[in-house]
Amino acid sequence: MDLPERVPNGLRLLDTYCCQGGASWGYYLAGFEVEGVDLSPQPRYPFPFHQGDAVEFIREHGHEYDVITGSPTCRRWTNAQKIRGNEHPDLITPTREAMIAVGKPYIIENVEGAASAMVDPLLLCGAMFGLKTYRHRLFESSLPLGTRLHPRHLAPIAKMGRPVRDGEFMHVVGNFTDAARAREVMGMPWASRDGLREAIPPAYTQFLGEQAARLVRPSLAA
Repeated sequence: MDLPERVPNGLRLLDTYCCQGGASWGYYLAGFEVEGVDLSPQPRYPFPFHQGDAVEFIREHGHEYDVITGSPTCRRWTNAQKIRGNEHPDLITPTREAMIAVGKPYIIENVEGAASAMVDPLLLCGAMFGLKTYRHRLFESSLPLGTRLHPRHLAPIAKMGRPVRDGEFMHVVGNFTDAARAREVMGMPWASRDGLREAIPPAYTQFLGEQAARLVRPSLAA
């Protein structure tokens, strides 16, 4: 897959729990040279990829990067898993501890249900970026990142499993229909259906990545 042109910022970023690379794509557009880590093979991932445990990789190689990011598995915090009575480990805490241990700026993403496990997170919404999906996500960072005005949710959300009608926003979770439309809405033309369900819209991480680059290397703000 051909990568889009952008202005490199000279910084290296490690994206852990990268899945198919929605977050990584945004950081790339922000100017970073991106590499990903995931426990499972990710043949659709568009950047250099390392298969392995995220926490172990951070502790062994995190010092090689300028910024470390990650989206620890959200199963512990989702309503669907709680309703089913399924228990999953907290991966946010050990991931944060590893990031802090290597002494690099970090950004951690997760779902709204994980708010109690995150430190002073900021909320991003698709409506902030003109996307036709709300897809709220929380971001914790060691950097003083800012957010945007959160528009009112005026557009209705398409019902699960039904086609999206004119004027509706898409809910890219569970048994959603029309993967082609979801790729357009999310801004991830390379992703599979499963990858879209797990992804962060690249618009979110491009916005955060541009701020992070200016804070890590102040000369970029000139």
